[in-house]
Amino acid sequence: MSPNETLPEGLEELGRVHFVGIGGVGMSAVARVMVARGVPVSGSDAKDLPVMADLATLGARIAVGYAAENLGDAETVVRGSAIRADNPELVEATSRGLRVLHRSEALAATMAGDHVIAVAGTHGKTTTTSMVTWMLRGAGLDPSFAIGANVPALGVNAAAGESGIFVAEADESDASFLNYRPVTAIITNVEADHLDHYGTAEAVHEAFDQFAALVPRHGLVLACADDPGARAVAEGLRSHEGAPRVLLYGTAGDADVRLRFDPAGSEVLWDGRTSVLPLRVPGLHNALNAAGAFAAAVDAGADPERAAASLADFSGAARRFELKGEVGGVRVFDDYAHHPTEVRAALAAARAVAGGHGVHVLFQPHLFSRTREFAAAFADALSGADTVRVMDIYPAREDPIPGVTSELVTAHLPAGSYAAGAETAVAELAAAAQPGDIVLTVGAGDVTFQGPEILKALAAKAGHSVSSDAVGQSDAAVAASREAPHDS
Repeated sequence: MSPNETLPEGLEELGRVHFVGIGGVGMSAVARVMVARGVPVSGSDAKDLPVMADLATLGARIAVGYAAENLGDAETVVRGSAIRADNPELVEATSRGLRVLHRSEALAATMAGDHVIAVAGTHGKTTTTSMVTWMLRGAGLDPSFAIGANVPALGVNAAAGESGIFVAEADESDASFLNYRPVTAIITNVEADHLDHYGTAEAVHEAFDQFAALVPRHGLVLACADDPGARAVAEGLRSHEGAPRVLLYGTAGDADVRLRFDPAGSEVLWDGRTSVLPLRVPGLHNALNAAGAFAAAVDAGADPERAAASLADFSGAARRFELKGEVGGVRVFDDYAHHPTEVRAALAAARAVAGGHGVHVLFQPHLFSRTREFAAAFADALSGADTVRVMDIYPAREDPIPGVTSELVTAHLPAGSYAAGAETAVAELAAAAQPGDIVLTVGAGDVTFQGPEILKALAAKAGHSVSSDAVGQSDAAVAASREAPHDS
């Protein structure tokens, strides 16, 4: 976090801004908005990532590799959570006495003065943030937004709009979402996660209580009634004097924004009005996300009919049950799920889409600490698939923990579930898949690279090449995934 006693109140305080790790999906989002708002921006990353060329085209000064001289005449330096303290650019910033901000603090300064809609939750915040943005646009408004993943239909994951509304994904992983000042807050769910940071489930819940308490009296907190953790936050907030408006959304009977879920067409009942949500993305979890997003968009001024109708064209965010291609009647999807609840939801969506056909899963655990805490729960969630292969753990920011391997998960699954190598696992899944089946790559790491390999294996099995459409979808997903991952 920033060493400063107080956070900047606006962009005018920052001067020239340098981003250390600008290729990360969250970092690039903030940089993109700053550039659009006239801030002189520079940045660097260890690798030459696709988004860096985009930022350079917009006017940012970009360097590949970390070096002290990359700071140039920067007055403020922005860092992400994954940047280590011994990074030469951070060392240089400290030696010069420059202001050093965490990404969340820089985003907070960027949003200053706007009507901020912040979306938080253990699961679903990327999709929900995308839906709010999409519906506001569909209603003719022009919000600024910063989302923790690429959204193909939007073309980018961040932009500076003209409406005075700013929609932001609020990442709870290191409690940095407490730097934001939302006028509207959506809380999709609250579960134990990121225990490497929080230590206990109670500390996770306390952080969400603090986040909800940031909303001013004239603001609005929307909490999912179907989730016990989100409901608890709402009920606790309602008991406080001077609390903002609190609305529950979901299928529960006492929900203020009531969802009638139907895979063929869901509806929302609110203030005596029924609105149809023509969702293309499958699953109850996505219908719940849409209900919360709809309420936030309408409360911010969107016309209800136009907002709801726009969902018919919403195809989802990258790596959120994203179709990567189809070969021989087998569809390959990719999903960022990295918590047992998310894995269970992804498999439920796959079952619904498969329509009685088989579901085959390649799963990669993310983080040693998360695998240690949830190994049995991951296995239980994965048991809903017809075929499971579990890759080695993607370490992300962590060093190995002795005794913690993917076999903690596969110990609870049928023999042969551990994937000793990705190539073998790809071949086995392709062999098992039959026309009408779904193959799903799951995890927040580089398992996404295996989607194209599965398509190739399916093509070889069928005796023909992968279609250009399938290759295009796969290559786009791989290019997007080469940006530094956003851990949520």
